[in-house]
Amino acid sequence: MSSVNFQNPEYFYLLILLVPMVVWYIWKRKRMTANMQVSSTAVFQDVPKSFRYYLLHLPFVLRMIVLALVIVLLARPQSTDNWSSKDVEGIDIVMALDISGSMLAEDLKPNRLEAAKNVAIEFVNSRQNDNIGLVLFSGESFTQSPLTTDKMALCNLFSAVSCEMIDVPGTAVGMGLATAINRIKESKAKSKVIILLTDGTNNVGEIDPIMAAELANSVKNDAGEDVKIRVYTIGVGTKGMAPFPFQTVFGVQRQMVPVDIDEPTLKKIAEITGGKYFRATDNESLQNIYKEIDKLEKTKVSVQEYSKKREEFMPFAVAAAVLLLLELLIRHLVLRHNP
Repeated sequence: MSSVNFQNPEYFYLLILLVPMVVWYIWKRKRMTANMQVSSTAVFQDVPKSFRYYLLHLPFVLRMIVLALVIVLLARPQSTDNWSSKDVEGIDIVMALDISGSMLAEDLKPNRLEAAKNVAIEFVNSRQNDNIGLVLFSGESFTQSPLTTDKMALCNLFSAVSCEMIDVPGTAVGMGLATAINRIKESKAKSKVIILLTDGTNNVGEIDPIMAAELANSVKNDAGEDVKIRVYTIGVGTKGMAPFPFQTVFGVQRQMVPVDIDEPTLKKIAEITGGKYFRATDNESLQNIYKEIDKLEKTKVSVQEYSKKREEFMPFAVAAAVLLLLELLIRHLVLRHNP
């Protein structure tokens, strides 16, 4: 709910000054009235009145309104949103993104990594009430962002992601999942979700992906409480062959390479944790996957919201300036011959 109040309402006492100004104007107009003695006024009764006659007192009225608006400005009008409790939908999500070299394949446009980043940024911006974190993995894994509600900062981190951020080659799906679990297990949210996106198979790392999935299904927090974490897995890549850029002495050359996604393992991870497996073969299907996850993961939480005060002087200032300009134009152009 929104309300308007004034920071300095004591300035409204200045409105009392308008009364003597009106009295002074009436007294002055009477003294300035020209007199002429004639035997009869009948000859003037049918003389039409000029439009200036009707505008004679308008400059004074406009100036009084301008003064009143200035007093309102001194009182500092402000709008305030009150405290309000409402139910919103929010959960904690960690996004684990594969940044191995194979993510540069161009079966998704412009390539798998950029497509994954762009769709993930759209997903983050659509989840305004969620805490979202980011884990990156290839041959190793690390946390790029802890759980945060700062969507702008998180999107900037997504935009900066590149395959060069980890020097160790390979795809450590198990380590990426384990890092995401460690990041989210202490979350206080009732609903905890990991979205794991990869385009390959687990070929390096000390942690088996299935073992990591079982950990997600039975992990305990520091208080010894069971933590249930759902994992949605996404396999990225077209079926069959995909174009991949290779740097040669003649520049960048594209060659067709086989797409090798360990779908059975990704499906098993989702099954163990109560999540779901998806296959993204193009940009549109990847967008649809995130939309489906967005629909699946909704939970009600109660929050209190409060918005800061906002200064609302601008409409009054503009109105005062316009009316003052109008008063000057009428006084010095339209009524310039009047006393």
